[in-house]
Amino acid sequence: MVSGHSVKFILILASVTLACGLPTASLSPTPAPIQEATIAPTTGLSVDQLKNAQYQLGIRDEHTFVQLTDGKYQQGTDTTTADYASIVLTDFIAFGDLNGDEINEGAAIVYENYGGTGNFAMLTIYTESNGSPTFLTSTLIDDRPIINNISIENGEVYLDATTHGIEDPFCCPTLLTTRRLALVNGQLRVVHYTTAAADGSKREIVITGPINGAEATGSVQVMGTVSVAPFENNLSYFIYDEYGNELAKGPVAVTAPDFGAPGTFDLTIALDGIPAGSIVYLEVQDISAADGSWLAMDSVKLMVK
Repeated sequence: MVSGHSVKFILILASVTLACGLPTASLSPTPAPIQEATIAPTTGLSVDQLKNAQYQLGIRDEHTFVQLTDGKYQQGTDTTTADYASIVLTDFIAFGDLNGDEINEGAAIVYENYGGTGNFAMLTIYTESNGSPTFLTSTLIDDRPIINNISIENGEVYLDATTHGIEDPFCCPTLLTTRRLALVNGQLRVVHYTTAAADGSKREIVITGPINGAEATGSVQVMGTVSVAPFENNLSYFIYDEYGNELAKGPVAVTAPDFGAPGTFDLTIALDGIPAGSIVYLEVQDISAADGSWLAMDSVKLMVK
């Protein structure tokens, strides 16, 4: 016996089939909702393409281009000769949009060796051009660092690496660092940097105001926090143009309850002499008194009006 519900379903199905002229097999009782298309960055490059791309030497003064084959290039076999070179593209590769054109760039760690013990890690950026990788820029990370992680997040390269502290032998880096790098005028600029303190805690500066990309006229009030109060409770600020030229600098006083405790800063900086219409980068740095290296740094991009 056929139930009343089954008869009702058959009648509905038949009427829909007759009305639409479609075979019953193509019908779905619960059609999937139509979703709006979302635009995501196109992966313009692949790992295999980077492994067989041209690479520009970063350590040698002549900055020659060489051709990688399966991620490697070697010139000569005698490591004692002046023309020896060994270039290796590592597995630390990330893809993401660094310039806002919705086409992914490739970021990779490449090691350069010229016969000695030095093995120089270069953070290298490739862009897509007519479907092929084009070398864009690179920057030195360290000699024989330990690379822990690389990614592209929010339009910036994020790199976690163990590098050499002031007392580390060349063989054995121990300084835990992270850095974020932005692509500015085709070059990499570090926009945030952290290290680990002696007790393992992270040294980090965070600018809480102004926000990145803010406009400033005449002066700018800079506020923020530091996870570990600096030596003599003093940080430093620097203002650079887009090409890395220094425009201004000065001290930043930190308020902290105790030596090495978390602290805050609040400073108004005059922008005298910086032309209206300029794009500048304001950096707040914790500089090592021992060797002048960064212990921490944060920055914001400003539009001077």
